[in-house]
Amino acid sequence: MTAKAIVEELKGLGDEKYKSTLLKHGVKEPCFGVKIEDMKKIGKRIKADYQLALELYDTGISDAMYFAGLIADDAAMTAADLKRWVKKASSPLISEYTVPWVAAGSPAGWNLANEWIDSKQESIASAGWSTFSSIVAIKDDKQLDLAELKTLLQRVQKSIQTQPNRVCYCMNGFVIAVGTYVKSLSNLALETAERIGPVVVDANGTACKIPFAPDRIKKVQASESVGKKRKSAKC
Repeated sequence: MTAKAIVEELKGLGDEKYKSTLLKHGVKEPCFGVKIEDMKKIGKRIKADYQLALELYDTGISDAMYFAGLIADDAAMTAADLKRWVKKASSPLISEYTVPWVAAGSPAGWNLANEWIDSKQESIASAGWSTFSSIVAIKDDKQLDLAELKTLLQRVQKSIQTQPNRVCYCMNGFVIAVGTYVKSLSNLALETAERIGPVVVDANGTACKIPFAPDRIKKVQASESVGKKRKSAKC
């Protein structure tokens, strides 16, 4: 299928009520308001398509950009592709979910995450922390640089309370991700979370609340599921 045909199909699936909810959570126009479960039905039909994903993302339509992430061939995505995507990300939905999910499956993901977290642009720095969160969720611990993850936990502990809103949110998510998915660092992540304490983030008037990291990690530890990896970061 062509990008134009996919866009028309997405447009027909738009839901005004869902669109209103998305806009309240920072999604930008143009947006159709397509529910994720409906996107996944189309995705099952198409499967992974590198070129189509690039073309859909470049439309600038929020739904098409999100869908591009679902069908992207992550392993084929180059550093240049991902840098272009992170710069074009139009909302937290794209910069903190779509781009990191795809970056985590790309050979360039780890290095880009390191580059992005140093950015002065809030959306790019947020993407970097979310990319690290996605990487630890899907990569075997033997593939991870555990020493660097320890350093990143220390960095979060020292600086999270002074970071911009979305960076703070994604740093908190990173601590939870390490505590959940990296068995040898779970206790260190918990200690880090407890030292940080409650994290306050402006939810733009919505009912969304930032997860309390110590409780999240303790819950996973109690269920004895620490270190259980996901097949894909995408959802």
